[in-house]
Amino acid sequence: MPDEPTTVSPRQAELLEAAYRYALDHGLTDLSLRPLAAEIGSSPRVLLFLFGSKEGLVRALLARARTDELTLLNRLGPQAGLTEAATRIWEWLSDDQHRPLLRLWVEAYARSLVDPTGPWAGFARTTVEDWLDVLAACQSPATRSTPQALTQRTLTLTILRGALLDLLATGDHARTTAAVARALTLGLLDPADSKP
Repeated sequence: MPDEPTTVSPRQAELLEAAYRYALDHGLTDLSLRPLAAEIGSSPRVLLFLFGSKEGLVRALLARARTDELTLLNRLGPQAGLTEAATRIWEWLSDDQHRPLLRLWVEAYARSLVDPTGPWAGFARTTVEDWLDVLAACQSPATRSTPQALTQRTLTLTILRGALLDLLATGDHARTTAAVARALTLGLLDPADSKP
């Protein structure tokens, strides 16, 4: 496969955004270049030229989805604390307008687990690491490197991702939000010695 270009042309950026919107509606698992190209006003040949291969395009789409995910996470800021961060993240995760991105994320995460090659390689692990890094910034610098702090971040991630999978499967916003709120009131995430 040819090396991915180091700079992105305006046309490549335009087609990537259009392909990303298409992927949000149609998913990535059964992505076919011909219907995608027809929908976004291009051709399979142009997409292959710009992205090197179908795998290169999928990899670019996963990177684009990751950018959206990290944009959210980086808005939290280091002052939030895990409970506040989890509350704000859940508000975003449970918002109906984010369902297409979250379905795409779940699809890519699951595919990465069962097909850890090609464009999916490392997606699941990378997204876990991304979230844990951002959540670490919500903890006190003095304690964030302790095993307890890592356990608290992992628990936060477990609560949010478990509730998200349930919400995506059932659409039951009230029940899943109540469960997240209850989990956050148990006081497990921000012991007194780990708050910023």
